[in-house]
Amino acid sequence: MAAGAAVGAWVLVLSLWGAVVSSQNITARIGEPLVLNCKGAPKKPPQQLEWKLNTGRTEAWKVLSPQGGPWDSVARVLPNGSLLLPAVGIHDEGTFRCRAMSRNGKEAKSNYRVRVYQIPGKPEIIDPAFELVAGVPNKVVVSRRYQKWSCKQKGSMGVGTCVSEGGYPAGTLSWHLDGKPLVPDGKGVSVKEETRRHPETGLFTLQSELMVTPARGGAPHPTFSCSFSPSFPRRRALHTAPVQPSVWEPVPLEDVRLVVEPEGGAVTPGGTVTMTCESPAQPPPQIHWMKDGMPLPLPPSPVLILPEVGPQDQGIYSCVATHPSHRPQESPAVSISIIETGEAGPTAGSVGGSGLGTLALALGILGGLGTVALIIGVIMWRKRRRPGEERKVPENQEEEEECAELNQSEEPEAGESGTGGP
Repeated sequence: MAAGAAVGAWVLVLSLWGAVVSSQNITARIGEPLVLNCKGAPKKPPQQLEWKLNTGRTEAWKVLSPQGGPWDSVARVLPNGSLLLPAVGIHDEGTFRCRAMSRNGKEAKSNYRVRVYQIPGKPEIIDPAFELVAGVPNKVVVSRRYQKWSCKQKGSMGVGTCVSEGGYPAGTLSWHLDGKPLVPDGKGVSVKEETRRHPETGLFTLQSELMVTPARGGAPHPTFSCSFSPSFPRRRALHTAPVQPSVWEPVPLEDVRLVVEPEGGAVTPGGTVTMTCESPAQPPPQIHWMKDGMPLPLPPSPVLILPEVGPQDQGIYSCVATHPSHRPQESPAVSISIIETGEAGPTAGSVGGSGLGTLALALGILGGLGTVALIIGVIMWRKRRRPGEERKVPENQEEEEECAELNQSEEPEAGESGTGGP
């Protein structure tokens, strides 16, 4: 009765700790129990058998027998002669051998090659990108939507970094484009991989960086994904969630211009000047600023604000737009100057200010010449009119004299006719 209870207890232990295995090549999951059967051994004591282990935990072959005690809770011989490893670890990889003698004196041997594995967490693409540039190498690694300024142009925008953590053995990472394997060719597609191993657990972390050059005229939203493939056969691959960055067709850097407020660039002392660098290129280029031909050590921005302008802010300003697929292009320069209060308008510091000054001078000269011509014309007209008036006055006097003479001649006749009446 007691023997039957003991057998039942060990059957329960075996069911809890794992199934008895008898194949020559054994794979066990890290942290789980493993039971190795000793072939030919009697199922009940007394038994003549011994186990020999040659693993990462042993310097040479270590011997365990039913009469011996458990080996540091790493392994122990069960009453039925099987060997139990309560929690398999990486150091338990190796060879296990059992030699047993049956009741009738026949010797039997068992030989096992044990390998362990650990399935990592689901891989992921960290720091997913938003944009790629067609025709330009794009590094599938940490990215930002828009890096505004850098003296060193970066083609390292991209999809992201594929990472797999906590696996054993290392396994492999693979990239896919629109569901199809993305094969590195060293030109449009290249992969840089890194493998790290945890110093305590021995588990692996894999990292894969993908460099791609999207073709011009290709899909505007390609789908990238990454998968982890275990080293053991019949183990399913693990896939990341897909990412879909946008692909920009680069536009030439044309018509880079600088807009200044106040218009003309002339400001009173203590005023504010705002300069905006405009470019139609997509994706937006990187912008940096120049003053008097030298780069300004300022944070990158398409807008430059000069508050409380003083003499030190006067000078010639321009902006430079750069893009990975184009040469840098500089905007036309503008002059920033200070004008004292009461001066007649901002005539200095504007784009084309000298041209406006020349135009104003020309208009002034033409206006002066016109005034002189008008005065001369009036004088000539008056000179021509005066002789006519002088000639007309004498004619009127003669007419009056003739009329007077006629009146005088008529008056005596009228008198004579009056005296000679009846």
